[in-house]
Amino acid sequence: MSMTGMIRKVDELGRIVLPVELRNSLGIQTHDAVEIRMEDDDILLWKVHNCCTFCGAKENLHSYRTKQLCSNCLKQLHILHAEDED
Repeated sequence: MSMTGMIRKVDELGRIVLPVELRNSLGIQTHDAVEIRMEDDDILLWKVHNCCTFCGAKENLHSYRTKQLCSNCLKQLHILHAEDED
């Protein structure tokens, strides 16, 4: 991942415009969902992919950090984790 430095001012309503170059490089379109999270003193922003990272399912999704996991894959991960602890 390349680092790109851009400075934008926050408007009176607390909004920041994402530069078109950034939106294009990330494939962010009008009405796409983005997630905003704070970690320590940093603000993280990323495009939400509305499908499971592992199997591509689009229903029963759960967020984990920047990834989406469906209930079935989440259960499988719990099983694998339990087996590793034994």
